[in-house]
Amino acid sequence: MNTVSMLKIGELARRANVSVDTIRFYESKGLIKASVRSASGYRLFDHEDVTRLLFVQRAKHVGFTLEEIGELLDLKLHPDVHTCHEVKQRTQQKLASVSEKIAELERIQRSLVQLHTACSGGPESVENCSILQLLESDDPL
Repeated sequence: MNTVSMLKIGELARRANVSVDTIRFYESKGLIKASVRSASGYRLFDHEDVTRLLFVQRAKHVGFTLEEIGELLDLKLHPDVHTCHEVKQRTQQKLASVSEKIAELERIQRSLVQLHTACSGGPESVENCSILQLLESDDPL
């Protein structure tokens, strides 16, 4: 391997627009690792490592967790034993999870609107605060 065309961690960070600490964190999680070490001990990365780091960043950007990204990378690295259907299933699972979170956030939003609307926000004592009373009651929000 020609180490002249290899990248040190700082250059890799610049090319992927991430911090060196981010790369080190991804290394600790097993998502990326240096291709080789230089004679002086520097971790060196090649073009495939840049591509892999960008893959991790894109997958993270669309909501995959680091664990899920690791699973996707495993699928990608073993194309002879995995199918596109498996990747699509992972995406479907993530989509379902995101839809559930959105529904939960919408429920929370409706409850907060109900609480906010119930309160006049006046100068009266907290003892008479309608928000606190609603939170204390058995009535559903």
